[in-house]
Amino acid sequence: MLNPKKTKKQRQYLRRNMTKWEVRLWNDLKGKKMFGFKVRRQYGIENYVIDFYCPKLKLAIEVDGDVHYFKNKMDIDVRKKNKLTEEGIKLIRLKNEDLEDDYESVLVYLEDNFKARADELNISVKEVP
Repeated sequence: MLNPKKTKKQRQYLRRNMTKWEVRLWNDLKGKKMFGFKVRRQYGIENYVIDFYCPKLKLAIEVDGDVHYFKNKMDIDVRKKNKLTEEGIKLIRLKNEDLEDDYESVLVYLEDNFKARADELNISVKEVP
């Protein structure tokens, strides 16, 4: 189930309280800036909330901070990944430290992933001048 009511308040909270890297990345994804593909932020899938999601490509992007290295969060992340895989959704995980160290390279990495996923699904990519 996509964007279920049970996660609505959590999604709203997360949208209002995005990390600085989520905000920066959102500025480069929103408005179909990534090859014309619509990307949503804080998107609900079943019991999980995905940082960014491109429905057309079934592509999810998670921005992981330090909390993701704790055992209980790692277990949740594994269950989330398994659920997304069951749904045919590809998951990309980005680390805050990578965004901080070389943001532009992470953006190129995402562009490559969007192109590759579109190719996998035989969807044409709108090249941005």
